[in-house]
Amino acid sequence: MNKYLILFLLLVNSLCNIFSQEFTLQDTLRGSITAERVWWDLTHYELSIQVNPESNQLSGNNIISYTVLAQDSILQLDLQDTMRISNVVQNGERLSFSRNGNVYLIYLNDKQPLGSTQKLHVFFNGKPKISKLPPWDGGMTWAFDDNGNHFVATSVQGEGASLWWPCKDHMYDEPDSMKMHITVPAGLMDVSNGRLTAVDSLENDLVRFTWNVTNPINNYGVNINVGDYTHFSETYEGLDGDLTCDYYVLSYNENKAKRQFRQVPMMLEAFEHWFGPYPFYEDGFKLVEVPYLGMEHQSSVTYGNGYENGYRGRDLSRTGWGNKFDFIIIHESGHEWFANNITNRDIADMWIHESFTAYSESLYLDYHFGKEAGREYVRGTRANIKNDRPIIGYYDVNHSGSGDMYYKGANMLNTIRSIIGDDELWREILVGLNDTFRHSTVTTQQIEEYIINKSKYDLKSTFNQYLRTADVPILEWEKKGDALWFRWTNCLIEFNMPVELNSTRTNIKIFPTTDWNYIEINPSEKRWAIDENYFAGFKKGKKD
Repeated sequence: MNKYLILFLLLVNSLCNIFSQEFTLQDTLRGSITAERVWWDLTHYELSIQVNPESNQLSGNNIISYTVLAQDSILQLDLQDTMRISNVVQNGERLSFSRNGNVYLIYLNDKQPLGSTQKLHVFFNGKPKISKLPPWDGGMTWAFDDNGNHFVATSVQGEGASLWWPCKDHMYDEPDSMKMHITVPAGLMDVSNGRLTAVDSLENDLVRFTWNVTNPINNYGVNINVGDYTHFSETYEGLDGDLTCDYYVLSYNENKAKRQFRQVPMMLEAFEHWFGPYPFYEDGFKLVEVPYLGMEHQSSVTYGNGYENGYRGRDLSRTGWGNKFDFIIIHESGHEWFANNITNRDIADMWIHESFTAYSESLYLDYHFGKEAGREYVRGTRANIKNDRPIIGYYDVNHSGSGDMYYKGANMLNTIRSIIGDDELWREILVGLNDTFRHSTVTTQQIEEYIINKSKYDLKSTFNQYLRTADVPILEWEKKGDALWFRWTNCLIEFNMPVELNSTRTNIKIFPTTDWNYIEINPSEKRWAIDENYFAGFKKGKKD
């Protein structure tokens, strides 16, 4: 079968999947780079919000700075459902606007000069959606701590930042920097991204906290966390110098936090080894206690794992290794490299965030407990894989793929490491990804090409199989005399992934395709199996 027919069949399969999935106009407006988005490059947000926990309301304004890439007079902003934009001002003049569901079209008075820097002042208010199951269901969490104090947090990864503030809510365009002014009732504190630069007492028993982010930041990584916090800190001597590590926890949890958060320097040491320097030294690192499990907010990682190891005390791998670390500290901090430093351009490629970060759990174990500990852990997580649909979602409609992006994706990466067979080269690839694509948005194709080029292995069909289908490949085999015959099945026709076979006395690397092939073996070798670090099946077949 020639390569053009293969590509055609893949296209037909993709189109069939798309036509069987229902998408709305809102999905397209949110998930695509529309004509009203493409002509302006976002450079800075200055977000001011007053949090009213008594009424579950937010009100404020956002000064949006941008560079004009092409002349146009209609600009798209996003703000969802129960929130509303009340006024838009530019150069001292009010602008008209219209709303279509979660999209606001802002009508500028004039087309603006190419290359010029412009500002849009947007005023908004409302009651943002309340999350029913944070962080998987996006929205606000309005809770109380054990002392009856308000305990408020945002978590909006899937649904998007426009659940609670007006922004350019598409992954492809990040501001170069951001400032946040968060006003809360006196007696409470807000913790957000970046560094705290000012605390101001205001009228009506309110306090305003100002936070400054000096690096690019994705929209869903922006957060507010309001509570009766106590603060402690330490300095980590990292690859790029001194890194400030700040911890904000509820006052009565300080002692537990000081014990549990000893894992932070261990995390930083392991991940700087595997991925390179922490990407946001200028903004520092924070762990912030919240009333839900946790999330990867940039330089403001949120924590709610109960100050115990595992995932709420459970080992997701069922191997014992998952209880050697606090899942939220390790996993959510891993996202600082994969999600916040390297960000997917389209949410369909969210595996770039979740596969690498799920895999980072095993690399943490690898660094501190040895290579086999990490490999045993990642193999153990296979029990969580469903193989229900492809890991990559549909593009341009705000659609992510299967939840298998976590542990199937992690096992795919462990498989690729095994194919490469050179741990130092594998480390160079992971470090190189974070350096080459530092503070940028990327596509799956860019990540694939980088790994293929650096590894010097043809991994295209491997990526296609694990990311773009739901099927796990099976190596079919038959032993005949001094020959071991084999071929790939349950896979794409072009699948050609190398694999290691183990017997009682021999380990060999073979290069199967979907056609039968063979190697000569010692007839006394009775048992053969795929090396268990390759995520693939192995069954006896019948060669005609």
